[in-house]
Amino acid sequence: MIAIESALDPILGRHRRDPTALLQILRDTQEIFGWISPEVRAAVASALEIAPTRIDSLTRFYAHLYDAPRGKYRILFSDNITDRMAGSVALMELMLKKLKLERGKLSADGLVSVDFTSCTGMCDQGPALLVNNLPATRLTAWRIDEICGLIRARTPLDQWPEEFFRVEDHIRRADLLLGAAERPGEAIRAALALGAQGFLDELKKSNLRGRGGAGFPTALKWRSCRDAPGERRFVVCNADEGEPGTFKDRVLLQSFSQSLFEGMALAGLVTGAQKGFLYLRGEYSYLRAPLEATLQKMRRESLLGRNIAGAKNFDFDIEIHMGAGAYVCGEETALIESLEGKPGRPRIRPPFPVTHGYLGFPTVVNNVETLCNAAAIAVVGGDAYARRGTTRSTGTKILSVSGDCERPGLYEYPFGVTVAQVLEDCGAPDVGAVQIGGAAGNCLIPEEFGRRIAFEDQPTAGAFMVFANRRDPIEAARNFAHFFAHESCGFCTPCRVGTSLVAGMIDKIAAGHGAQYEFLDLKRLHDILRASSHCGLGQAAMLALGDMMQKFKPAFERRLITKDFEPDFDLDAALARARELAGRDDAAAHLGEDI
Repeated sequence: MIAIESALDPILGRHRRDPTALLQILRDTQEIFGWISPEVRAAVASALEIAPTRIDSLTRFYAHLYDAPRGKYRILFSDNITDRMAGSVALMELMLKKLKLERGKLSADGLVSVDFTSCTGMCDQGPALLVNNLPATRLTAWRIDEICGLIRARTPLDQWPEEFFRVEDHIRRADLLLGAAERPGEAIRAALALGAQGFLDELKKSNLRGRGGAGFPTALKWRSCRDAPGERRFVVCNADEGEPGTFKDRVLLQSFSQSLFEGMALAGLVTGAQKGFLYLRGEYSYLRAPLEATLQKMRRESLLGRNIAGAKNFDFDIEIHMGAGAYVCGEETALIESLEGKPGRPRIRPPFPVTHGYLGFPTVVNNVETLCNAAAIAVVGGDAYARRGTTRSTGTKILSVSGDCERPGLYEYPFGVTVAQVLEDCGAPDVGAVQIGGAAGNCLIPEEFGRRIAFEDQPTAGAFMVFANRRDPIEAARNFAHFFAHESCGFCTPCRVGTSLVAGMIDKIAAGHGAQYEFLDLKRLHDILRASSHCGLGQAAMLALGDMMQKFKPAFERRLITKDFEPDFDLDAALARARELAGRDDAAAHLGEDI
């Protein structure tokens, strides 16, 4: 048994005994003990001089923090719709059968637990699972059998076959970002030659807009942060890529991290920030070690730290913070709350992060692709960059293509490419629908495939999920509905209750018990969620479902019964256990039709 105090001391030292690093401290502690036990909870609270309830609030909020044992092997199958289409549910049932387990329950010997997680970011090489935060891809029945054998033999993970954990980039079409060879320091030196204001001018000429979906002008965001009053400034990279169907940031982090970190340094140059944070989603924990190695290499080469590239007073460094399984932390203010060691609940805006961000100081928050673009602009120049794409959507866009296609992976195009062109390139001839932008995006049907990927037509953060004609749209709708019900942070009633009601109604329709009552009520809930939810999660929770209900109305109507309403609760069925205990099943023991 490892003594808690001796294990905790180096972790606390690494994080400077700072309560704002509470999430990081709990994650690191859990890596040693497997869960946050009452004893660990008490020791951390005492060492940081905080109330134990602060720890409770985090273990309840973050899906990857555990306040009960989960076993030596913690298995989480991806529950994304593309993994389901590839057979993940049957593979999970096979594992449960072989290990004689119930989903979500710890084995009797305390060895293993198996459950779902929303999405692992491996949609191009699924079905996938996480075992102790390591991704295992391209699952088959044979591979599941092998994994079960390794678990029964208590084989350490570092002795498992390497091919289980192979994660490929699958770059199918490259352009400005994915086709560029990394030249360490090139972007930083080019920006320094222009000076902070000169590079900001180039950024403005480029008309770079944020690639996280909203499309806010990057130059305006950086200038606003620079000009805001405050003693300190911060740069935050949002690498919490949790949208189902999106995995482009994973590849940029895995193979183009130098460009990303140089883009963050350029944001520091322009804004005057000296500290940056990479907020890395918990499902990408396997990337942390290589990312830390890149940071160390850049420090050795004077591309991070003090007097970067020999420029006096250009001081900037980067720290990696890990997420812990909360989709809502992709929202920038929720991410900042998480950085501060709190549950990642979105803040009320205004004020915005550019004036009141991390610890109340001016903060720039950009996603991975945006910052890689900033580095590219330093090299090619604003005018040359602006000549790519369209007038209102300059540059390129990386699409994460998955689902029913021959060649899933990353496709980088100049803005303005049609949906039809992407489908042709990825090998998808028999398509019934494309989900653009993930579970929070739009569903397009064949007559809309002439639409263009651009802010002025069909914007997207990057997800491009392909559904063949044989797919049931209601199954996709169910998956999205349950995703939002699971990921709601619970802060506001419309989202907390509304998403749960939506999931229940879709289940009822899918089971053939829904009526016009549910169909109309879903439309009412759509309006309530959009108008009343606190943040974008609730506001977007029914966008895809609303599209599907409109565009696949016959598929929904075929599932509706002719009655105006059918109750969810079957009282007679609920009494079955009582009849069994009483030892009677005669007619008088059942409820009549008139009850």
